[in-house]
Amino acid sequence: MRLVLQLVARLFVVVILCLGAATVWATIDAHRSVDRATAASAERVSVALEALYWRELLLRSNRMREQLLPVPEWRTIETMGLISPGICVRFEPAGAFEKPLCGQSKGIGQAPPRWFAATVQTLLGDHGAVVRPISARAANAGNVSAAADPNAAIALAWQHILDNIHVVLLMAVAIALLASLAIAHTLAPAQRIVAALQRMARGQYRTALPRFRSMELAMIGQAVGDLGDRLAQSMEERAALTRRLLEIRGDERRALARELHDEFGQNLTAILAFANTIEATSAQDSPKSEVAQDARMISQATHRIIACLRDTLNRLRHPPAEELGLEACLVDLVDSWRSRNATQPTIQLDLKGDLADVRGAVAATAYRVAQECLTNSLRHSSARVIVLRIERRTGAENALLVHVEDDGGGDASKLARFPGFGLTGIRERVTALGGSLSIADANRGVSVAATIPLAA
Repeated sequence: MRLVLQLVARLFVVVILCLGAATVWATIDAHRSVDRATAASAERVSVALEALYWRELLLRSNRMREQLLPVPEWRTIETMGLISPGICVRFEPAGAFEKPLCGQSKGIGQAPPRWFAATVQTLLGDHGAVVRPISARAANAGNVSAAADPNAAIALAWQHILDNIHVVLLMAVAIALLASLAIAHTLAPAQRIVAALQRMARGQYRTALPRFRSMELAMIGQAVGDLGDRLAQSMEERAALTRRLLEIRGDERRALARELHDEFGQNLTAILAFANTIEATSAQDSPKSEVAQDARMISQATHRIIACLRDTLNRLRHPPAEELGLEACLVDLVDSWRSRNATQPTIQLDLKGDLADVRGAVAATAYRVAQECLTNSLRHSSARVIVLRIERRTGAENALLVHVEDDGGGDASKLARFPGFGLTGIRERVTALGGSLSIADANRGVSVAATIPLAA
């Protein structure tokens, strides 16, 4: 999962938690607001009734204060306007058949769901009654008792939550969207860093990155750039060392070829001349003598040794691709393998592009790769068809592709883990020229592909 999506998902989880906390707080605040409205209603009605009490006392000039209240005038529209919606007020001591005076509770909110009413009732409990004396100086003036209607209180709480939750929800969505955009904008440079690392994995080690505003991302970009420079320097040093080792090995092979040619060639030629002389002399005396037969066998053995020495010298010296050109040498290589294997396998040579000017180290390396891959396919597999494809790619790539594929089975992963000396050698040659070698499974066998930059 992408980092941006992870951060956005966590942000939404935080928003949901905050939304839940806001809902709980709105519920508690709505419950408390009913208590506050109850106390305020009791206070307002008690003040109004106190004014009525003293007015009646002064107008009647009567000492029988217990007869003053309740008076019929207190149950008026003005008194009802002092009572909050959903709150009921009664006068104590209450008269016979006297009902409480309640504030208007119709239309104060939507009917809450049953689960909400049950939850509030269980967790927060009922609303208590609030009692206020009419007059602090006259204890026998009576009291005002205010209590909340349970159904109206739940409806008020539910409406309070709906009013607040809409605002909170809009704010939560806005914050989540704006924060997601901010996170995406902040982490946008991470895509450039990932792209740079992918280019480094493909061999483009020196990858320039822009300077990021964020200090952490700038440090990461600097570290990636330094790593690419060190990798490029290491690969250049390794390639130079490999080229030097190949040069030394080539010099040693040429020196060994000269020694074999000069010493062994002359001695074998002398042995062959002596054997021919002995055979000719013995044949004049006795054509069927044992000496003549032994000399003939020595001549045959010497011919076989000379042929083997010629093959060894051909392998030791540089391939003719460096001097004769790659295309002619590949055609000669395929023809020589075809002449040795008259029936199977079938070797197909596919040449694409202009190979006339491909010479030098690139041609020698391509020839060695083709030679080694053909040798492995012919000797170590039961292939029926071997395809050798040489393609010159122009343009920005400017490289030579050598691709060998057979249908002789084989396991590419096993071959890549435990390569022989031949594959190791051609891998070193390709790497020394800045190229790459890959081994993969084909349709019915193994595919080996080498990419050699022509700039080498």
